[in-house]
Amino acid sequence: MEKKRQIAILGSTGSIGTQALQVIEEHSDLYEAYCLTANNKVELLAQQAHKFKPAAVVIANEQRYEELKSLMADLPDVKVYAGARALDEIVEAGPIDMVLTAMVGFAGLSPTIHAIRAGKAIALANKETLVVAGELILRLAQQYHTHILPVDSEHSAIFQSIVGEDENPIDKILLTASGGPFRLKTMDEIAHVTKADALRHPTWDMGAKITIDSASMMNKGFEVIEAKWLFGVEASQIQVLVHPQSIVHSAVQFADGSVKAQLGVPDMRLPIQYALSFPRRLPLSGERLDLFKARSLEFYEPDLKKFRCLAMAYEALARGGNMPCIVNAANEIVNRAFLEDRCRFLQMGDVIAETMQRATFITQPTYDDYVQSDREARNIATTLL
Repeated sequence: MEKKRQIAILGSTGSIGTQALQVIEEHSDLYEAYCLTANNKVELLAQQAHKFKPAAVVIANEQRYEELKSLMADLPDVKVYAGARALDEIVEAGPIDMVLTAMVGFAGLSPTIHAIRAGKAIALANKETLVVAGELILRLAQQYHTHILPVDSEHSAIFQSIVGEDENPIDKILLTASGGPFRLKTMDEIAHVTKADALRHPTWDMGAKITIDSASMMNKGFEVIEAKWLFGVEASQIQVLVHPQSIVHSAVQFADGSVKAQLGVPDMRLPIQYALSFPRRLPLSGERLDLFKARSLEFYEPDLKKFRCLAMAYEALARGGNMPCIVNAANEIVNRAFLEDRCRFLQMGDVIAETMQRATFITQPTYDDYVQSDREARNIATTLL
């Protein structure tokens, strides 16, 4: 009988985490949830623990520890921990085979580094990890012989397109974007959009933070930065294509002009499962792509004046150093402010641009520099609001 792979899910109560548990449930003969973690959602975390019986659970917010402990009182065999340090330590646990990093934001960086140093395979859904510290993460992955498998639908599509190509160099990455809910709106119309408008994504069901980033196209900018590190290409080789149907999840062009793409219905369980099962393809329940119903596949150039966050991400990548870290930190602040009605939609870009001007630029940052840059940029962005 095949030994079950032990999976630690960082961020099990979020959109990616809950769908990852669906995959584990569907293939319970192959996978077990060794550890589940959340930031604040103690009730859902406790429900998940009762269903999947992990060895441990971690609540990042230490103030919710006693509440979680009481909800877990009838599961004495499940260890309960709290705090950022507990996250760093749990991913190093011996039985763990793979860590799915589905936490949102800068908070995912430290536990990912600890998991890499412990030699765990990484299923990467936290794009901020590579946005903030791509060079450091890749260096550590090589040093500790750790595999990083992408979970983002776009990066999974690119990965699936290059499997079997071995030494064939990538000529161009074609990174698709749905265009979000404001693709057809004018600048004047976008100036007056609300939080409710931005949260109505036309094709994907995601968490609030990522949905807002998708509406501003900062999410796509982060994916450009992530693609550079994951696939060893230059920014000039990454072309963003607005593809409203969200059927072509991304594509790769090779030296001979051939283009390979991965197509499918918008279902995040597919890239999650592929990261867990690679190189195998396992059965997956759910809808199948019907190209007769798809009818047309459209592709457009993104409007960088309307979606300046995408342009700023390219600029941050060109400048290098800690600039992507600065952009990410400022974006986390303005994203939260917009969700709390403290910031207008277009104001988010203004604050990020100004933070890029004011924050201390470091060409070759260390981990401590990233931590300091994140703190400084958050303070600047908060002041600007």
